[in-house]
Parts: sequence; structure tokens; C-alpha cells
Amino acid sequence: MIAALAIAALLLTGWRKPARAEPGSHRAAFGRPGAPPAHGVVVDHLDTPHERRPGPLRRILALLASSAIGIVTGVLGAILLAFAAGFAVIWLTNLLER
Repeated sequence: MIAALAIAALLLTGWRKPARAEPGSHRAAFGRPGAPPAHGVVVDHLDTPHERRPGPLRRILALLASSAIGIVTGVLGAILLAFAAGFAVIWLTNLLER
């Protein structure tokens, strides 16, 4: 029931009028008669330097760092999972009350 009311409230807030009028688009003026002519902007095309690949030392350091992050994340996840499983077994079996 609460979820349905929340969805209805979100839908109703999307349909209300804005607090003040938004200004018209400046691009729309170029198509009307008497409007300034629409001219393009001249852009200089310059070549950019090519991307340099990282050296072997930087690649090895990145591999070691990402491996360490993965191992630490896995260890922390395993600890949390083991704690949650132990807590669930103790709580569901009333092991501490015996």
C-alpha cells in the first residue's frame, strides 16, 4: 500500500507545472523570417599526439596492485560471510542457551 502511494506521488509530482516559465530556445529564432542568419563556426582541426602505452614496469605494478586489492577484498568478504554463517547457526539453533 505504501509503495503504491509512493509511486502515485512520484507520478503526480512529474505532472505539475514548473514554478516559473522557462525562456525560449535561442536556436528556434534562426528559422524565423527576420532572424539573424545561421552561420557555422570555423574550427581548426589539429592533430593530437598519439597515446603512449605504459611501460612494462608500470604494467607490472598495476598487476600487483589490482591483485592485492582483489585478494584483500576476497579475504574481507570471506570473513564477513563466515561471521554471518556462524551467527546464523548460533541464533537459529539456540546454541548459546544450552
